[in-house]
Amino acid sequence: MDLVPALEEPLKKVVGPATAKVMAEHLDLHTVGDLLHHYPRRYAERGELTRLADLPLDEHVTVVAQVASARILTFNGGRGQRLEVTITDGSGQVQLVFFGRGIHKPHKDLLPGTRAMFAGKVSVFNRKMQLAHPAYEPLKAEGDEVGEAVGSWAGAQLPIYPATAKLESWKIAKSVDMVLPSAQEAQDPLPPALRDGRGLIPLTEALLKIHRPHSKADIEAARDRLKWDEAFVLQVALARRRYADAQLPAVARRPKEGGLLDAFDAKLPFTLTEGQEKVSKEIFDDLATEHPMHRLLQGEVGSGKTMVALRAMLAVVDAGGQAAMLAPTEVLAQQHHRSIVEMMGELAEGGMLGGTEHATKVTLLTGSMGMATRRQALLDLVTGEAGIVIGTHALIEDKVQFHDLGLVVVDEQHRFGVEQRDALRGKGKQPPHLLVMTATPIPRTVAMTVFGDLETSVLDQLPAGRSPIASHVVPAEDKPHFLARAWERVREEVENGHQAYVVCPRIGDDADEAADPKKAKKKAEKAEKKAEEEATAEKRPPLAVLDVAEQLARGPLSGLKVEVLHGRMQPDDKDAVMRRFAAGETQVLVATTVIEVGVNVPNATAMVIMDADRFGVSQLHQLRGRVGRGSAPGLCLLVTDMPEASPARGRLGAVASTLDGFELSRIDLEQRREGDVLGQAQSGVRSSLRMLAVIEDEEIIAAAREEAVTVVADDPELERLPALRTALDALLDAEREQYLDKG
Repeated sequence: MDLVPALEEPLKKVVGPATAKVMAEHLDLHTVGDLLHHYPRRYAERGELTRLADLPLDEHVTVVAQVASARILTFNGGRGQRLEVTITDGSGQVQLVFFGRGIHKPHKDLLPGTRAMFAGKVSVFNRKMQLAHPAYEPLKAEGDEVGEAVGSWAGAQLPIYPATAKLESWKIAKSVDMVLPSAQEAQDPLPPALRDGRGLIPLTEALLKIHRPHSKADIEAARDRLKWDEAFVLQVALARRRYADAQLPAVARRPKEGGLLDAFDAKLPFTLTEGQEKVSKEIFDDLATEHPMHRLLQGEVGSGKTMVALRAMLAVVDAGGQAAMLAPTEVLAQQHHRSIVEMMGELAEGGMLGGTEHATKVTLLTGSMGMATRRQALLDLVTGEAGIVIGTHALIEDKVQFHDLGLVVVDEQHRFGVEQRDALRGKGKQPPHLLVMTATPIPRTVAMTVFGDLETSVLDQLPAGRSPIASHVVPAEDKPHFLARAWERVREEVENGHQAYVVCPRIGDDADEAADPKKAKKKAEKAEKKAEEEATAEKRPPLAVLDVAEQLARGPLSGLKVEVLHGRMQPDDKDAVMRRFAAGETQVLVATTVIEVGVNVPNATAMVIMDADRFGVSQLHQLRGRVGRGSAPGLCLLVTDMPEASPARGRLGAVASTLDGFELSRIDLEQRREGDVLGQAQSGVRSSLRMLAVIEDEEIIAAAREEAVTVVADDPELERLPALRTALDALLDAEREQYLDKG
């Protein structure tokens, strides 16, 4: 008897070592089960052509189209030859280009009228869409089953798989044919009552129908079933975390009458917004219970999250505990420390002469502090002298001890690893309460999926005094005078006493690459390939901070004080640059996305984002939130070379047309290709979601969450559901546990 279960069989035994190697390296598929769960991206109807107008630029695509014409052209005085083939979907056209010795076979195969599947990367050349050197697989006419390209494709639906340049969709389809019989062995994780109650087909049937459907109805039934699997197993994992967390003890922390919090509220120069009141109440209710709070506080840039978090920290200090705030970078930690000390005034001067009776000490702890300052900070923590400590992950080191840690506030959750949070959690006598803050608007379903074991609070109104931001797309390629006008606008803002940011995608000193021989070799290969591509495409490398800063200082912004800021600078240099900018000494800051989070300079009113099409929608929104933070209105200019009809321009148009971060995060998710829905940071969750579209499948996720809660409450160890237990273990293998553990 075979000792390895069929679905755990390594692919190399089934599809051969060469194919298995490519599948492992490029598609992260290692076992028969992995390949069975590598579902088609879409289906082409036999006889139906792909809409060519909608192809995404710069992505690897597979299309079904018909050859319209083919011709051989010579260049280099007759020494070089290229084959140009035009393919059509009946309305639009795309050009294929083949070079050199590789042109004879396609010239023979791709006769006008031939239908085929083509796979390659979409680029633009001479303002036309083009595929250079695509792979192709001719499709036979309907009646001509004899020479069918792939035997089992006789059905009307041709599956098109997420593929790579190294392994085309039709080759993946042949491999799937080899593993399909193993689908019979698949263990069904859904409890039978749930499956029948929701009218879902069994797992084996779903796997057969998703790969080799005979009709659209087959595809629908299979998708519904497979989505439920993903949603349910993930929600069970999260429900079990919540269940385990709810069993932990914590000290209830209630603010005391007439204490630090009341003193702070009394000196606030403004009243809290309704949203801040509501969210504060949710947090205070959680803090008053004997189980650790796990709450996610989402709020637009500038919605006053820090104020809400600070009040929670003061409440905990009132109750005799300490509160720690973790920031992802030193710059941010220092900034939080400055703004909290400012907001608290004499209340932050505990133990000092100017301090009032309720005052506490607010201590900063970062990695680059001097020994003496650091020793004092550590002393303040262990004695309880410091009620509030703000720091980077230096807070987590073994040496750091607290007197009585009651609350941990984590700023920008996704930049923190789990180990760090666990280490902090271990610093309390009992697990501390946890409040996670993020300025990235997360649609409800993503919150339920990625942060599924945190209760969510949302701050959605901006406090008074924030100015609107006007955003415009600047099409530099189509209308160069728009770009010239953009620099004039920056000058005007500076002349009015304001400051500006210019953001670029790259730093521009490629020194680190030269030092690494592997990278150097890759670079040489890239250069060779690039020379060939130059002949076929006009995409230039992304603009770099160092180059742009120099060009601006010499050209359109000459005479202004321009400085650069990027991630490879020394921490001290970064701080110095930020301080000069904050103090108004620097007029224009040319930076990478280091400024995306938490940089607060109310006098900065303009931002120009170069190559804006190379940033994600949410990232653009985050960046834009850095201007318009004072009383003067903000201006954000999105500069792009992309042609008007491209999807990239559509994305930029969306960002320019709305300031609603939640709306944009929906657009962002809808626009991203599968596999990237949850962003790089949650790679564990990401790799487990193949079928579930987090936005569209809101109902399934919500329903799966309810079902999961019931199942876990009834049987926390899942003893009566062995197949579900197995599926869960597969999801939570060591690497992924990291990402689901939002503890």
